[in-house]
Amino acid sequence: MADKDLASIQEARDLVRKARVAQCDFAKLSQEKVDQVVQAIAKVMTAMAEDLAKLAVEETGYGNWEDKKQKNLLASEKLYQRIHAVKTVGVIAEDREQKIDKIAVPAGVVAALIPSTNPTSTTIYKAMIALKAGNGVVFSPHPTATKCIGKTVAIIHQILKEMHISEELVSMTTMPTLEGTGELMRQADLILATGGPGMVKAAYSSGTPALGVGPGNVPVFIEKSADVQAAVKRIMAGKTFDYGTVCSSEQALVTEESIVAEVKKSMLIEGCYFLEGAAADKVKGLMTGPRGSMNPAIVGQPASVLAQMAGIEIPAGTRLLVYEEQGVGSGYPFSYEKLTCLLGFYTVPDWQSAGELCTRLLQNGGLGHSMAIHSNNEDIIRHFALSQPVSRLLVNTPSSLGAVGVTTNLDPSLTLGCGFVGGSSTSDNVGGQHLFNIRYVARGLDSPVVQKSDNNEVDIEAITQMVYEQLKKMNYVPENV
Repeated sequence: MADKDLASIQEARDLVRKARVAQCDFAKLSQEKVDQVVQAIAKVMTAMAEDLAKLAVEETGYGNWEDKKQKNLLASEKLYQRIHAVKTVGVIAEDREQKIDKIAVPAGVVAALIPSTNPTSTTIYKAMIALKAGNGVVFSPHPTATKCIGKTVAIIHQILKEMHISEELVSMTTMPTLEGTGELMRQADLILATGGPGMVKAAYSSGTPALGVGPGNVPVFIEKSADVQAAVKRIMAGKTFDYGTVCSSEQALVTEESIVAEVKKSMLIEGCYFLEGAAADKVKGLMTGPRGSMNPAIVGQPASVLAQMAGIEIPAGTRLLVYEEQGVGSGYPFSYEKLTCLLGFYTVPDWQSAGELCTRLLQNGGLGHSMAIHSNNEDIIRHFALSQPVSRLLVNTPSSLGAVGVTTNLDPSLTLGCGFVGGSSTSDNVGGQHLFNIRYVARGLDSPVVQKSDNNEVDIEAITQMVYEQLKKMNYVPENV
C-alpha cells in the first residue's frame, strides 16, 4: 500500500479519535448552548454564501456561482429557520398522559462524505444538522473540492473557537483516498453519504450505520390539463439551476401527443434547442466516459460549452439541449441521469402511457428518488402519487428546487433519501432528527412526572461580530460584510 494511503488511514483514525473526545464534552451542553452554536454558523455562512459559492465554481468548474450561492443560503439561512426551535438535546418530549419521556442520544461522530457538485453547501448543511443533534463530524471531501470545503471547515473552526468549543469537534481529512475514506467510515459512529452510487454502496457495506441516497434519474410529466407555458418555465428553472448539478433536477420530459406542439413551442421560446442528425450523434458521443458511465467533463456545464465540446453550432441564447429519445436503457443515453444542461424528451398517447414510461425511466437508475408532474387534474396527480416508485412527487414546481425544499415546504436538505425501493434506509429529506436515537423513559402508571428546564443565554450578535473580525484578518470576509 502506498505511503499516502497509509497516511490517510492514520489521519482518519486520529481525526475520529479527537472528534470523539470533543463530542463527549459537546454532548454535555444544554439545548440552548447547542442552538447558539448552530445559529452562529448559520449567520456567518449566510454572510459568506457568495464568497464560498465563487470558490466552489473556481475550484471544481461545475455550475455557476449565483445558483451555488442560493444552495449555500438554503443550507444555512433557510435550514436554520426550519430547525432552530426543534428539540434535539436531552429531554425532547414529555407525555404526561402516557408517562413516557423521550431523550435524544446523539450518534457520536458522523463521517460526512461530500460531493464535488455541491461542496460548500453540503458541508454547511451537514455541519449544522450534525451539531444540532449533538454530534461531532469529520468530513471526507471529494478530491477535486478540497480547497472550498477546507475553507468552509476553517470558518466553522473560528466560530467554535470564539464560543470556547473544541475545534476538533469538526474536522476534515486532508489526504482524500479510497483507503482513508473507507477507514473513516469504519471508525465513525454514523455515515452521512452524499455522492455517487459506488460511494454510497461502500458506505452501506462498511459495517457502520449509514444514511445514504441513490441516483436521481428524475422524469417530469406535463399532463394535458397543465398550464403549459408555466410548466415549461418551471422545468427550465429547475433543469438549468446550477447547470443541472442537483440530483433532483429534471432528466427526461414526458408529454402527451395532444399538447406536444404547444410544449415544444414553449420550450423553444424558453431557450431549448432540439438536437437532430449529426449534431445529436456528436452530443451523444460526448455523454459517455471511457468506462461507459457519464462523462465527468460534461457535468455542470452550460449548453454553450457542451455545444463547443461536441463541435456543433447552436443559436445564441440556448439554455438547454434537448433530444427526442426513442427508448429507455442501453443504447439510449438521454434516458439516463445527466447532471448538466441536457434533457431527454418523450411523447406518449395519454397519461396512462406516461405513467408506464416514467416508471421505466425511474427503474433506469432513479428508483425511490423523485418525480415531477405538471397537471391541474387532482385525480391524475393522485394516481401518480400512489403508483410511482419515488419518495417525492413534486407537483407544479421545479423538481430540483422543490425536492430540496426551496419551492416547497419539504425540509431543506441536500441528502435526499430514496427509501427501501432505492436502497436507502429512509425516504425522508435527511436532517438533524436522523442523527440521534431516542431513549424512551416509561414510568409506572401511578408514578409522578417531574419536569425540569434550564436557560443559558449567550450574546449571539457579539459572538458573530467577533467571528467576522477574525475572518477579515484571515482574508475570508470582504471588508464591507
